[in-house]
Amino acid sequence: MSSQTADRGDAYVRAGAIVFGLGAIATLVTFVPLFFHLTPLPTAAYWLSMLMPLGFLLCLVGLLLSARAQRRRANAGA
Repeated sequence: MSSQTADRGDAYVRAGAIVFGLGAIATLVTFVPLFFHLTPLPTAAYWLSMLMPLGFLLCLVGLLLSARAQRRRANAGA
């Protein structure tokens, strides 16, 4: 880890990774009954799978915010 201070973007990346992980787990849980010919889960369970792209989007926003902050620090120092 570097000695730089944590940016707002870092928090977005961490939160996005957690949300992505929850979405991935929800996706696995919702598709397991389909493969084993069990009763499908309710529609709300499939909506939880949408956490995966939301987490991906949060990570991308965090990366962009971190890159902008790093560029601003580099320009201020030069």
